[in-house]
Amino acid sequence: MKIVVGSDHGGFDLKEELRRRLTEEGHEVTDVGCHGERVDYPDIARDLCAVVNGGGVDFGILCCGTGIGIGIAANKIHGIRAALCTDCYSARMAKEHNNANVITFGGRTAGVEHVWEMVKAYMAAEHLGGTHAVRVEKIHALER
Repeated sequence: MKIVVGSDHGGFDLKEELRRRLTEEGHEVTDVGCHGERVDYPDIARDLCAVVNGGGVDFGILCCGTGIGIGIAANKIHGIRAALCTDCYSARMAKEHNNANVITFGGRTAGVEHVWEMVKAYMAAEHLGGTHAVRVEKIHALER
């Protein structure tokens, strides 16, 4: 898979570990930052979402201290469906029901092993379509 990752300083360590593991598993990973410096999460969300909206990647992963702020910022961007995942069920549903193209995590609120399991659950899932596709289209209609 082609995956883009990004974080602010609060999610940096988590993002780095996810990037490492994804790369080790053979995925092509693009990193939009940060690289350890203090940054504002809306800037990272903007940069990552531009890559997602540009095509050529399967999905994006954003990390900040809680996963909340960076997800709020991402969801302000047309075409983005960012989901804050807190367990494997929510990660799977983010893909199956909402066809989320960005998933978010908190570097200060979730352990790396737990997050890794959520990433794998999301990646193993497929959008179910049907009534869920109708609902995703209604979400897009809200952007118009």
